[in-house]
Amino acid sequence: MLRAASPLEDARRARALLGPGKWARVIRVENAAVRSAYPREVFALVFELGGILWFYTDADGTQSFSLHRNNLAAEKADFGPLLRDIEPGFARYEVLPAVMDDSGTAARRGEDLPNGCFVESYAALRERVARGELIVRAQLLSYYVDLGGRRLGHTVLTYETPGGAFVLDPLASSKRARRVGRRLTGDALELAQVLRPDLTVARAVWVPAALPAAASLLAVRDGAAEKEMARMVQ
Repeated sequence: MLRAASPLEDARRARALLGPGKWARVIRVENAAVRSAYPREVFALVFELGGILWFYTDADGTQSFSLHRNNLAAEKADFGPLLRDIEPGFARYEVLPAVMDDSGTAARRGEDLPNGCFVESYAALRERVARGELIVRAQLLSYYVDLGGRRLGHTVLTYETPGGAFVLDPLASSKRARRVGRRLTGDALELAQVLRPDLTVARAVWVPAALPAAASLLAVRDGAAEKEMARMVQ
């Protein structure tokens, strides 16, 4: 039986899933708070997606990290204010050296990343692009429900191809994409409610997910053929 991965290993696995082209830093944070939801030592991944920074830990998943839009350079230079906004006790932090075999760390463990739906959704996009699927647009859909006095969130991948619009939940047992109507890809709350008819979705938001470079180049190269196919399926 495999031992449980440590928080540091999970942060590094999350880094590997995002891929080498994505800006990301694994950090160690010292928590000085007497009472806190976080332990005394926290290992996390800070990464950029959709024009802002995000903060992942294996204990509570991914949350937005940036305090302001269009301030990436300053926020990347100093995580201090952003960390204290999450937990005032986050007193000090250090950026850990990159591990050259991060991709191998992720590959050695087949289990899902703990509370990793956000990261795994982007990783699923990378995987589809790598195998040559023609994806012309992609977004992450994060939605939230209130259960037992707590607001819980989940994230899935939504993407469009010349053949239609699809939703993929990387943590679902089937690992298969679900076709949805193109109209639904414009309304985050409506789509989230379609995906979870058993629950009342309190909030849903789109997170832009820029296509990896390979997908962008493919879309430009095959642009004329793509438009023709799109007219055929509408």
